[in-house]
Amino acid sequence: WPPTNLLNQPCYQEHTAATTMSFTARTVVRRMAHRNIDWSSSHFKSNPDLAVAVSTFRAWAASAENMAEKYAAPPAVIDFSGFKASARDTSLVESLEAFYKTASPSAESFEWKAEEKAEKLNQIEEAKGRLAFTQEMIEETEAELEFMKANRTTRETSGTDIKEAYPDIAEETEKELEERRWFKDAIA
Repeated sequence: WPPTNLLNQPCYQEHTAATTMSFTARTVVRRMAHRNIDWSSSHFKSNPDLAVAVSTFRAWAASAENMAEKYAAPPAVIDFSGFKASARDTSLVESLEAFYKTASPSAESFEWKAEEKAEKLNQIEEAKGRLAFTQEMIEETEAELEFMKANRTTRETSGTDIKEAYPDIAEETEKELEERRWFKDAIA
């Protein structure tokens, strides 16, 4: 129960899908509601693949929100009297009405497979690791930018000043001079 012919009916499938979609939509909208995301920001448009993904997500979120509003209430009761008046075979309509009144399909539920859940959790952990690495790179780059701003070269900057500011480059340059490798970086 319910019979498979009922499960194949578009109205049943639509309502079941809508119930699932409305729950998903409400969850997404609830989570996104407290975030102020500037979808027109340049970093969403800089990469064509990202722009397509963002556009697809926004379209899905909008359709999910619309479906959540549309299917927030249970479906209206079917008025079979109008169909009885217009149908030649009223016994068919009466049997459908009797079936409609006695049918109580169970709610559709979704079970997330353990291996899929583990895979997604693993992806989240990997993303957190990449995020930590990226944050570290950002901090290092910001520190390097501050150093470069503090040691900006001008017309008054001498070679000694540059050697003091960038000792690793000065050491490499001295080594190249000693080994007479003046043009090692030149492209032939």
